[in-house]
Amino acid sequence: MMKRSEWLLKGLLVLLDASLAALAFYLAYLWRLRTENPPAVNILPFRGYVGMMFIQVGSLLTSFLFTRLYHLKRGVSRLDVLTSLVAAASIGILLTSAFTSLLYKNELDYPRLMLVYSWVLTILLVGMGRLAHDALESRLRARGVAAYNTLIVGTGEVGRMILNKIRQSPALGYRVIGFVDESPAQTEVMGVPVLGTTENLPQLIDQHAIDQVIIAMPERSHQELLEIIALCQRGRTEIKVFPDVFQIIASEMSIGDLNGLPLLTVRDIALRGWKLTLKRAMDIVGSALALIFLSPLMLLVAVLIKLESPGPVFYVQERVGLDGKPFQLLKFRTMRQDAEANGPGWTVANDPRRTRLGKILRRYSIDELPQFINVLIGEMSLVGPRPERPVYVEQFRQAIPRYMERHREKAGITGWAQVNGLRGDTSIVERTKYDLWYIENWSLWLDIKILLRTLVHFAKDENAY
Repeated sequence: MMKRSEWLLKGLLVLLDASLAALAFYLAYLWRLRTENPPAVNILPFRGYVGMMFIQVGSLLTSFLFTRLYHLKRGVSRLDVLTSLVAAASIGILLTSAFTSLLYKNELDYPRLMLVYSWVLTILLVGMGRLAHDALESRLRARGVAAYNTLIVGTGEVGRMILNKIRQSPALGYRVIGFVDESPAQTEVMGVPVLGTTENLPQLIDQHAIDQVIIAMPERSHQELLEIIALCQRGRTEIKVFPDVFQIIASEMSIGDLNGLPLLTVRDIALRGWKLTLKRAMDIVGSALALIFLSPLMLLVAVLIKLESPGPVFYVQERVGLDGKPFQLLKFRTMRQDAEANGPGWTVANDPRRTRLGKILRRYSIDELPQFINVLIGEMSLVGPRPERPVYVEQFRQAIPRYMERHREKAGITGWAQVNGLRGDTSIVERTKYDLWYIENWSLWLDIKILLRTLVHFAKDENAY
């Protein structure tokens, strides 16, 4: 059930949208009045357009409602919200024109260009208003206002990862009350108490007024998950399930037949035709611009590497890319020249093999900049699954189902897993799930969103070492 504070926040949002939509209409009127050349004789004083203003505000609010801009879920990307806002505002302006023509037929000769100005100003003003409202809502949720009491089912690796994610995102307003497990062997996990077993779920949900249950047991069978879900179905408690790999791809399957024998066909996910051309065009333009504008920084880094320690400027390493074929990945060298004298190994926090400059380069991902060269020559893409070394690929393909599906597309400098905090020494199983989701749901807008999130979050990434 929606809390009172959430109703107040939603009411504030509606009031803010209405006020800014009305202001956008008034500013559009002034804009049209002052830019008319020669001066228009048919533009009435503003009071003559007040009725039209109310029609526009009503049309916009109705459009926002039906496009679910007042049904926002926690954690929705601001970019997605602004994209929906553009579409909803466009529909609202069209409705305004239609209703004005219908209700004021032959009575109000309104300048059509004023509607265009109003559309632009509505997107700008309402967009800024929603960003301000989102910032206020995030601050309040971080302080416990409208917090969701949350119970995590499963104390394993996935449950711990979810707890970490919640702690890293206080603006979502999730308050973890405790863990539940089938047979708990400990009394607390990462400072959060283990409240009981799955059989105690109905009592725990009622006792602690739980708003949301997150089931973090992807290894369990579907029958076991259904039994746990049945125990959680109390009142209006939200139930969320962390998926396994099969559940992620299930929506991408179709049913065919072989002479009457039914077969499940996994969707062919490889990019082809205009989609492949579009992605490659973005890679060429993006990498070329990056190399041009970042060349002074890259030259400075190269000089500093040579001055600090003996050895080459670049670290060239074999990685596995498109169709499982190896290529030479370029990075700025951040470790001593003999770092892998005892064989390859994962980079870990406070790795003693790093140079002093290397710590800084890794912390801010500057060591990755030479990979724009890999992108420009077609070995990599700006966005895609991060490439692994052949020795690790061979290990992972044996242990992780459909791991090699990651190689149906080019490897990327950044990816969906990375912007969701899965980089460095993190679970390769979870990274694979995110990579498969990206490949199966690719769009140009998704690539743009990942690039923007990379620019926003790269300096705050705790796993960059």
